[in-house]
This record gives sequence, C-alpha cells and structure tokens, in this order.
Amino acid sequence: MLEGKMHARDSSIFYLCLLAALLSGTSARRGQDLTCGACRALVDELEWEITQVDPKKTIQTGSFRINPDGSQSVSEVPYARSEAHLTELLERVCEKMTDYGEKVDSSSQRKTYVRVLSRDGTTMDLSGTKLDKDVTASLKFACERIAEEYEDELIEFFSHKSDNVKDRLCSKRTDLCDHAIHLAHDEL
Repeated sequence: MLEGKMHARDSSIFYLCLLAALLSGTSARRGQDLTCGACRALVDELEWEITQVDPKKTIQTGSFRINPDGSQSVSEVPYARSEAHLTELLERVCEKMTDYGEKVDSSSQRKTYVRVLSRDGTTMDLSGTKLDKDVTASLKFACERIAEEYEDELIEFFSHKSDNVKDRLCSKRTDLCDHAIHLAHDEL
C-alpha cells in the first residue's frame, strides 16, 4: 500500500515537472518572439527614418582642432547615416512601437509584430492582429533594451547602406532572432 502511494506521488511529481518544462519552453519562445519582433521593428523604423532625410544634407565630423601644420581633420558626411543622427534616432525610435500589433501564426503559435498604422496615418488590415497596451508596452521595452545594448552594432550597420539588415543584425550578429532566419524580409 505504501509503495502504491509513493508511485502515485512520483508520478504526480513527474507530471508537474513535465508541465513546468513545457510552460517554461512556451514562455521562453514568447520572449524570443518578442525580442526578435522588437529587433526587426527597430530595424524597419530606423531604415524608414534614414530615408526621410534629404540625401544632400551633410554634417561635419572629425576634430576641429588645428593641426601643427595649420590644417584641420574635418570631413563632411551624409547626415542621414551620421553617428550623431543615428544616436538621436535610437533615443526616440522605440516610441514608434505603439504603431505595431501582434499576430500569432495559427500553425506554429509564433508571434510576429506588424505595423498597424501606415506611415501616412491610415489604418491597415488588422485582421488577426492583437492591439493592446500590454503588447505595445512589452514591444517598446524590448526595443529600448535592444537599442541600448546593441547601440554600437546598430550605428555600425546603419552608418553604411547595406542589404538585409534585419537578418544580418537581428539573426546573425546578435542571435536575437536565431529561430527566424527563414522569415520573409517584408514581414514587418
């Protein structure tokens, strides 16, 4: 009789551990989906903001000290991709996360984050998209964390025009989207 109770208790403990493992795996995947989505949205917003700057606009960089030979080490670079402009963008770009909603893929249960408000202010197709303050707050928080933690990498990538920044930065360089290399580039 005592042996039967021990077996039932061991069985219960096993099932509780199994349930906890499954739930923690689901929670980890949700966190990874959020972090990946925030990275991809951040990249998308930075790319768009850069395109909004007049390409003829420049900024002087370098040292304004006069060298012993009387020259200065000053150069002009395009403002849109300058470190000063990119740093300014990183300070405010995560505010745009309020323009995003959450979609859940019915087959994989993976979450993606999509723009729900077009850049010209018109509403987009919202079918299957969850819009609430918890989603946008979580996405904004993840975006701010990424912008702070990977500021140097973001500035490095955006200081030069390059292709596939979402995959190169979010998947390959930072591993924030290690599960998402297969995602389409225009998903956001």
